[in-house]
Amino acid sequence: MSYGAYVPRYRITPEEIGKVWGTDGVAMGQGLGVQRKSVPAPDEDTITISTEALRTALARGGIDPQQIGALYVGSESHPYAVKPTATVVAQAVGATPNLTAADFEFACKAGTAAIQTCLGLVGAGMVRYGVAIGSDTSQGAPGDALEYSASAGGAAFVIGREKVIARVLHTLSYTTDTPDFWRREGQRYPSHSGRFTGEPAYFRHVTECARRIMDRAQTTPKDYAHVVFHQPNGKFPQRVGKQLGFSEVQMRLGLVTPFIGNTYSGAALIGLANVLDSAKPGERILLVGYGSGAGSDAFDLEATEEVARLDRSIGPPVQWFLDQGVEIPYAVYAKFRGKIHMGGS
Repeated sequence: MSYGAYVPRYRITPEEIGKVWGTDGVAMGQGLGVQRKSVPAPDEDTITISTEALRTALARGGIDPQQIGALYVGSESHPYAVKPTATVVAQAVGATPNLTAADFEFACKAGTAAIQTCLGLVGAGMVRYGVAIGSDTSQGAPGDALEYSASAGGAAFVIGREKVIARVLHTLSYTTDTPDFWRREGQRYPSHSGRFTGEPAYFRHVTECARRIMDRAQTTPKDYAHVVFHQPNGKFPQRVGKQLGFSEVQMRLGLVTPFIGNTYSGAALIGLANVLDSAKPGERILLVGYGSGAGSDAFDLEATEEVARLDRSIGPPVQWFLDQGVEIPYAVYAKFRGKIHMGGS
């Protein structure tokens, strides 16, 4: 029914990170397809990002928060190990107390999993409106390859039956136990399996999920005006898109990682928000998320006449976040992200 996105304003470039670790940051950025990444300010976290995105979604759709029956926040960087993010967000937007709320975790596809859950609740008539949010402030260990791309941002979607701007025609998932990326309780930074995170992890799940939903929908790549893949970097989604037969034009609006980095649970959803910012009635959209561990969720959507009536001038469009940004040096970045630990008793 409506949507909103939010990305923190600070940015750091791969070149700046490389200077500190004695590596060729420019080459690293080119290899990852990342020009710069977003950095949350000290007072920003998954809760604040989710709240900002949802406030935009509610304002655009003219939606009464008291009519929200379910609110789920998908993330791998919840501020609390024990205390839900979703309840704080719900309270902040005025949706409490008559709703169910929970936090979702499935690496980078926690947000798309939340959308599927909301579709089920709304479809069953259990709630009027469901809210699904994908938001993250993940970071990589100092000097690790992840540090060049792990960023912050999120998007919120309101699911319902009234004034629907994008109808979900089909959705399905493809899930296996593939340990390509993980972080145990108490560990500060995640670990990953290097190239194994690409094949068979990312590429196998995304391509299989995309092919299966197109088989179910009886569609081909040419039937879609836009396609959005999960984007751990700028290169993976372009490669998988070409493998499946999609053009650069179809992928253009959905590819946001080169400008803001990998926002994890928010990556594919911010890409979808960017597509919806300019989507026209009747356009078909394919969304395929991916979460390490591993699984993919796919959605076959069609923009309706309502998308042209939605007041998309409320709140910043995604392109504004892609174009804006205040670049900071590594020292400020390290301070903001808590990478500096003071000694003493």
